[in-house]
Parts: sequence; C-alpha cells; structure tokens
Amino acid sequence: MSRRFSRGLLGVLGLTVLAMPGVANAATKSVDMGLPLAQQKSFNNTAVDVNDFFPHQVTVHVGDTVRFVPVGFHTVDLPARRTAKLAPIVPTGQPVAGSLDAAGAPFWFNGQPAVGFNPKLLSSAFGKRRTYTGSREVLSGLPLSNRPGAMSVKFTKAGNFRYFCDIHLGMTGRVAVVASSRRVPTAAGDARALKRQIAAARKVAGTLRRATPPPANTVDVGRQGSGGVSLFAFVPNRLTVAAGTTVVFRMGARSEIHTATTGPGDPERQPDSYLGQIAASLNSPAFDPKALYPSDVPGSLAALSPLLHGNGFWSSGVLDLELGTPPPTRNAVNFAAPGTYQVYCMIHPFMHGTVTVQ
Repeated sequence: MSRRFSRGLLGVLGLTVLAMPGVANAATKSVDMGLPLAQQKSFNNTAVDVNDFFPHQVTVHVGDTVRFVPVGFHTVDLPARRTAKLAPIVPTGQPVAGSLDAAGAPFWFNGQPAVGFNPKLLSSAFGKRRTYTGSREVLSGLPLSNRPGAMSVKFTKAGNFRYFCDIHLGMTGRVAVVASSRRVPTAAGDARALKRQIAAARKVAGTLRRATPPPANTVDVGRQGSGGVSLFAFVPNRLTVAAGTTVVFRMGARSEIHTATTGPGDPERQPDSYLGQIAASLNSPAFDPKALYPSDVPGSLAALSPLLHGNGFWSSGVLDLELGTPPPTRNAVNFAAPGTYQVYCMIHPFMHGTVTVQ
C-alpha cells in the first residue's frame, strides 16, 4: 500500500548526519521509508513509486543512531530471530456477518474470516527512540497518523542487520554496524550512493510501460521491476470490447497486491461514495470485507451490468503473487451489458482504468 505525507524538506536527498548531544563521537544517519519526497513528484507523474528504503544500506559505528523517516505507507521491522516479514493482514478471529449488497442480498463471504491489520503493527513507534541489539525485535508499526515522526534506533552491537517493510513483499534494507575504529562512509559518500540508487530506479521505471502488452481481453493490474519499482496502473488503462466479452484481470509481473473493482463512485475523489467508503475502510483497523474478498463466489463467472449486486458492483478481490497466500493471481468477469465501466484498485484508489463495452 502507498500513502504520501506532506512534510518539510527531510535533509539533502533524504540523508542527514547529525551530532548527538552529550554522546561523544556518536552520529545519526537518516533513511527514508520509501521514495524521497524530492523525487516523488517526477515519479508520480509516470504512475510509478518505489518500494525501497533510501538509501538501501547505511553503515554506522556501534552506538550510532539511524532515523527511519516515514515518507510512504511502509514499516520498519528489525527482527530478532525471524528471517521474514510479519503478515500485515491477519484474521480477526471473528467471521464476516451482515454484509449485504445494494439489493439487500447477502454476499457469499458472510461466515468467512474477517481480517484486519496485524495487531502487532498497530502499536506505533514513530516519533520515538528505540535501541537495537539484535536480540529483540524493533517494530515501527504502521504510519496511520497524519504526520508521523521519525523512529530513531540506536545500534549498540556490531553486525549486518537486515530489516523489512511488513507491507511490501521484497522491500528490505540493511544497516551495517562496525567498530568505532573502522571508517564509515561520509555524508558526501552516502549522498552519492543515494543518487545512484535513485538513478537506477528511474531507469527501471522507464521500462515498465514499454514492457510486453498483455494478451487480448486481458488487463495487467500493476507491474513491478527490480529494486521495488512499481507501476500503479492498469495496462492497458483503456480497453474496448464487445458486449458478452470476458476480460481477465491479472497481476502484472512481480507486482504488489491490488484489486480490480467497479461500481458507483470514484474512491479517490468521492470518499463518501459506495467505492469510496469501501476503499477508506482499509485505512482503519476494521476492513470492509467488500474491499478484499471477491464480490462473487470464487470459480464463478459474474455477468457484469449496471444491475449486478443492485448497483453494478464487481470486484476481483485481492490479487497477490506471493506464494503461500490465499488470494489468487487473477480473476475474470463477463461484461454483459454495453456501457462505460470505471475500474479502480481499492488498495490504491488512484489506480484507474476504463472498459468500454459496445
């Protein structure tokens, strides 16, 4: 999931080296949790974001501090013995109940497990200080407040420590902690490394839209390249088909989780609309099951018209490429009636495509 925060300038190229009051020779380096703010506008103009830490690796002395600065919807998870990220979404222990469509009919997923954010991620360490020795995990939690502060972590043991974003598959960073007798990169050296990382991400971003188009009557829901570079778009974003055509919505290569959903309202610009309220529920601990479950029984082929579920609602449900997770990699719907159908991702409601049925 991606979310932008309005913040002031976070250092030059997102990197700062600061003196720590009262601690001799201790220093602080900053890591942006996501694409640095100074770069976001130019990437966003191409519907691209980067799920990575900037810089991807920092080297500090024992006793130094790393400030993890939230600039997107990411977490920092410094594990102890774990080798993988936490599951961000887990069952709540309660079944879905009373979920009705606009015609008053119960959805098929009543009785299925209700899900929400992992409770371990609801306790926030943003704006706080932590100490990491490698023997006990340090979690930032989710950046759910409007203006979360940085989490500062003091590293007191030498070693190479890998950390995760619990939201985004494959988003990792590293902190190398070395003895005070060893040299670490200067601020200028770190800034050069950061520039190289941004340049490499920009190069990958330029290739995503030029990648091989999907087959006929197929829409790629997002695409992702190396280094966590993600295209937040439906490809193609405009499709014209004849009435009665079945269209497959599939996950693009290595893409993060998305949905393909159509119904009343624009979830980005009309938060009080039907789709707007569904999408907004994903910013709260209690999710609307319509945001994540497919609208129709898995394995069935829904006939989409303005009357489906009483208001033209259809959703693929969450699509996911991660192995070992329940969501499928694709879903399909038959566009049974002429019209223009607006398709959105409930997880990233700024993702928008159009299917015109003639």
